[in-house]
Amino acid sequence: MLTAPAFAHDAKPTAALPQGWSYPFACCANFDCRTAHTGEVLEKPEGYVIAGTGEVVPMTDKRVKDSPDGEFHWCAHQAGLDAGKTICLFVPPRSY
Repeated sequence: MLTAPAFAHDAKPTAALPQGWSYPFACCANFDCRTAHTGEVLEKPEGYVIAGTGEVVPMTDKRVKDSPDGEFHWCAHQAGLDAGKTICLFVPPRSY
């Protein structure tokens, strides 16, 4: 099976979207987004918790976006004083 290469501002292809999809520039600036690892984003009653930083992103926050492929994708500043601060969070349909 051939897959298209994923660029820094593109989500990797998945079974749901074999061609991948592009992160909005406002969320990634071409390099700040990636697929979240299992357990990295936790769905809690208070919101989405980023396990590595403890940041809580309320479910009603404007940074929360529907995930086109049903996977969690985290867009965060990766360097500087805002390291780990969420820019956008793409989430699958809620489980409860």
